[in-house]
Amino acid sequence: MLTLPETVDVHAQAATKKVKLSRTPLRLLVSAMLAGMWIGVGDVLMWSTAGPMHVADSAAEKLVAGGVFAAALTIVVFAGSELATSAMMILPIGALRGVISWWEAARTLLAIFFSNMVGAFALAWVLLQTGVLHHGAAGEYFADYLAGKISHTPSELFFRGVMCNVLVCCAIWAAARLKSEVAKAIIIFWCVLAFIAAGFEHVVANMTTFALALIGGGAHASWLDFGTNMLFVGLGNLVGGGVVIGLAYSFVAGRASAASDDDLEHLDAQLESAENIEAELQAQHGA
Repeated sequence: MLTLPETVDVHAQAATKKVKLSRTPLRLLVSAMLAGMWIGVGDVLMWSTAGPMHVADSAAEKLVAGGVFAAALTIVVFAGSELATSAMMILPIGALRGVISWWEAARTLLAIFFSNMVGAFALAWVLLQTGVLHHGAAGEYFADYLAGKISHTPSELFFRGVMCNVLVCCAIWAAARLKSEVAKAIIIFWCVLAFIAAGFEHVVANMTTFALALIGGGAHASWLDFGTNMLFVGLGNLVGGGVVIGLAYSFVAGRASAASDDDLEHLDAQLESAENIEAELQAQHGA
């Protein structure tokens, strides 16, 4: 397992890669569209599998919903794509470490966010063509799910967003510390299960939810509802990922990775060797 300073360094390096990718906008667009699509797949998987339990008012509904939705973040991490909610932690860490500027962090985050949205809307259109949510338990669960999001106050959306990304970024942070793929998948599963079962708000997941309503027209949701959700959930996600996880762990880890005793011994040996070479050269010059 990596140390905390080493984990901060790993995320700082990831931040530089995101900024580098942003310099080829089309590649960033496609990568982030894929992430928006994978998260949307988690949405429809959740409605399809937990829908019958929702209709039956089963206590197992939230556990099943959280368990299957974990597939979405697992695919994002293992397949590789750019997700706004994890970038909300990674990019500020890179800016704190000084490997990217705050302007580069903000610009790259906005590009990922809106590219996720493009992917979510594209997936929503495809899902509407399939008809999987047009009837039955899955469709009823989706309609109730959307209505619940519209009913929340801005304050509720914000703080649910904070708590959601605390858990999502905890998964990304912890997975970076682990070397086993199985261990990474397990920590992602538990963190995602926690935020879905608790009813917290993920801004990218909500993109697909609202896109289905706005494009399909069957469910009652307005562009104002969508904008309100994106604003307050997005800000909450930013605070949860960027401040509660990213800045907090960067502070705990310190400004730089601590050198090990072996590293210090190796450095001392290199310095001693350099001094010996310098002394020999001076002796030869004097002769």
